[in-house]
Amino acid sequence: MKEKERLSEVSWKKWGPYVSNREWGLVREDYSDNGDAWNYTNHDSAEAKTYRWGEEGICGICDDMQKLVFSVAFWNKRDRMVKERFFGLSNDQGNHGEDVKEYFYYLDATPTHSYMKMLYKYPQNAFPYEDLVKTNASRTKDEPEYELIDTGIFDQNEYFDIFIEYAKESQTDILVKLTVVNRSEKEASLVILPTVWFRNTWNWGYNNYRPQLNSEEATTIKVDHHDSDVKNVYAKQSLKTLFCDNETNNERLYQSTNTSKYTKDGINEFIIKGNSQAVNPKDIGTKAAFLIDENFAASESKIFEFRMSDKDLKEPFKDFDEVFNLRQQECDEFYAEIQQGIQTEDEKLVQRQAFAGMLWNKMFYHYNVEKWLKGDPEGIKPSKSREQIRNDGWKHLNNEHIISMPDKWEYPWYATWDLAFHAISFSLIDPDFAKQQLKLFLFEWYMHPNGQLPAYEWNFSDVNPPVHAWAVFRVFKIDEYFKDKPDIEFLESAFQKLLMNFTWWVNKKDINGNNIFEGGFLGLDNIGVFDRNTPLPNGEHLEQSDGTSWMAMFALNMMRIALELAQYNKVYEEMATKFFEHFLAIANSLDNMGDECFSLWDENDEFFYDAISSGNGNHMYLKLRTIVGLIPMFAVEVIDDEMIENLPNFKARMKWVMENKPELAALVSHWEVKGQDSKHLLSLLRGHRLKRLLHRMLNPDEFLSEYGIRALSKEYEKNPYTLNLNGTDYTVKYTPAESDSGLFGGNSNWRGPIWFPVNFLIIESLQRFFFYYSPDFMVEYPTGSGNYSNLDQIAESLSKRLSSIFLKDENGMRPVNGQYPRFQTDPGFRDYILFYEYFHGDNGRGAGASHQTGWTGLIAKILQPRFTRKDIAEAETEMPDDPR
Repeated sequence: MKEKERLSEVSWKKWGPYVSNREWGLVREDYSDNGDAWNYTNHDSAEAKTYRWGEEGICGICDDMQKLVFSVAFWNKRDRMVKERFFGLSNDQGNHGEDVKEYFYYLDATPTHSYMKMLYKYPQNAFPYEDLVKTNASRTKDEPEYELIDTGIFDQNEYFDIFIEYAKESQTDILVKLTVVNRSEKEASLVILPTVWFRNTWNWGYNNYRPQLNSEEATTIKVDHHDSDVKNVYAKQSLKTLFCDNETNNERLYQSTNTSKYTKDGINEFIIKGNSQAVNPKDIGTKAAFLIDENFAASESKIFEFRMSDKDLKEPFKDFDEVFNLRQQECDEFYAEIQQGIQTEDEKLVQRQAFAGMLWNKMFYHYNVEKWLKGDPEGIKPSKSREQIRNDGWKHLNNEHIISMPDKWEYPWYATWDLAFHAISFSLIDPDFAKQQLKLFLFEWYMHPNGQLPAYEWNFSDVNPPVHAWAVFRVFKIDEYFKDKPDIEFLESAFQKLLMNFTWWVNKKDINGNNIFEGGFLGLDNIGVFDRNTPLPNGEHLEQSDGTSWMAMFALNMMRIALELAQYNKVYEEMATKFFEHFLAIANSLDNMGDECFSLWDENDEFFYDAISSGNGNHMYLKLRTIVGLIPMFAVEVIDDEMIENLPNFKARMKWVMENKPELAALVSHWEVKGQDSKHLLSLLRGHRLKRLLHRMLNPDEFLSEYGIRALSKEYEKNPYTLNLNGTDYTVKYTPAESDSGLFGGNSNWRGPIWFPVNFLIIESLQRFFFYYSPDFMVEYPTGSGNYSNLDQIAESLSKRLSSIFLKDENGMRPVNGQYPRFQTDPGFRDYILFYEYFHGDNGRGAGASHQTGWTGLIAKILQPRFTRKDIAEAETEMPDDPR
């Protein structure tokens, strides 16, 4: 069975890389009175504390309900603890917020996880925990982060490359291969601890069933769990097995009585301190590990083999190489078909690692807010004060699914608008998973009864840009293209729930009922002059051009979905009409706010700005040029004339509105004027405004970087923006990489860097405009160059600028690795890609979270050719509804 065939069988996804890289420091595991999640559990206490909601590990895999977990731990005989989890700084410890301080790379994966591969670089000398904490604490926000490579621990190549691979013989028969390479010119020792354990489901007062692991020989661990198909874990070589229990060491952490003699940190105690009393001599427990102690000669490489199986195997490693070779071959074949139009090997390498990162970043996510708020019958009883801290209004939320995460260390919790972008890339390799993820957040146990989508666990009531409808339709069209069959059931079911979400936005985020939306946070963190999620004093409020534009985009997305559904059910014509008129109302409000017909478009500067409205009706522009002013570009839709002709009721109503409400018709690009190939355009931007926005956006002195579109105009580098409001001075300057302030934790910065999600939407918007306008619609690009290009050419050029962040330049250098020469030239680093959260606005180096393949995984979509082999064979017809 090949990978494409396996995709149709859900059972092949039962086991996968669903284990978090960090469970400590999370809201779900925080039972403090003050909501200080980072300090309630921390990295050092994690080895001794049993988690309530999930598990963590290095390169871990588990079943889809995380009943049984497998992960690998290591000890270099110099560290103060066994390396069971990746180390990183908490939000307070990092001078730019939280960050993982390890080097690991996701190299390969198939959508069913039939084959997976990653690399971990483990130092042979004592891991510099204290140095990383102390040095980062001493640095200001104007200084760079102190990274692991800065400590010098890799300078003499004194580290192990540990390649960890999985191959499934069947759905529940999983082979594991460790290839350990001593990169040093010296002999080195390594203790390897392949570990298996049960998530603790028995301590909380709901289920007293306690599974068990046991062993009668050094190379086999027996699994006894009524819900686990895996019955045996085999090691090809092992000195012995070590057993303890997945139970908190209360004596160590809280100076109270332990419930088990052999606690969660028992194996660590045995390895580090030689404490034989810490592990169970009867070889039973709920956590167990094989003990492998190896010496490696200089540059020596060794392979270690393991297997988790639902079978009792007499020779578990007899077919090991055969299975691995077959799964690797099938993985290569799967991506060879997907990448058939990609020209260079380097592009293929980057895309394949981007897909791998997204697949590895799936995670089992479990959170029942009501149980978390009131506590478990036999668990810790939380203080009533916690209900005032966060998420009291989300008691219906009960999540227990596999979810695509932005990053399994820095963000081992979902972010709703991030996931919308994840789905776009997933649609190229596993469209069914992409659709399932989008529908998941519309389910009753995710979406609030009032229609709001949960933002993220730190505050589910926060708001992110409403991009879910856009993602639903994009994934629908991509899926239709590749399958030659529309999934109307998916589109219709998502549309029904999105209606509720749209209504929530209209009722909750349009304070004055004037179709001007004040979204607050909106996922752009510190892009504004001040915290946009905090009410202003003296009755003032912020009128957001981006909030309003996102809603105009939302309305057009809903109209487009309704038009598609109306092709199969005429009832949806009425819904299409509703959203058509709602879009016009929003467009009207953007230009005519209040009695004075105040517009968020500044005719003098020819740019969209936020504005502050006072109680007496006065308005004041916040003349700060950010991508907030570019977001009106995203509200654009192009409809074929044939579709309109097939919907007479919609056509008649549209004609009536245009004839009887000319003030609305004049606000948008002329719907009645057919563009190329008889297409109709709906947009917030007429041709003149579009050209004026692009004049600024494509100016290298403002938004245009060699690596994409900056989040803030570079003009503010020399001339910071200043504002005095109610006696308080506010300043915003161009900051191309890490934030220089603590706003929103300081680890996310929108005041200059390049972010993939908004760049992707810019590119797609330009392509949609091009579908309407002829190639003769030309814009100076770059501004001031005297050269002119059409919108499609500009979109293609922006895609190449984004791609160049990761690809080798003419000197063999990758801009993403800019600050570290070793990452550029060392064969042990240069072809392993880190997909950062965002990128330096001037030189393209990575910044923020270093493993956020999430929405940065859009690079996989950007690198995908715009023509398939089928298209090329049939006269290279451009795919009309999937611009790439």
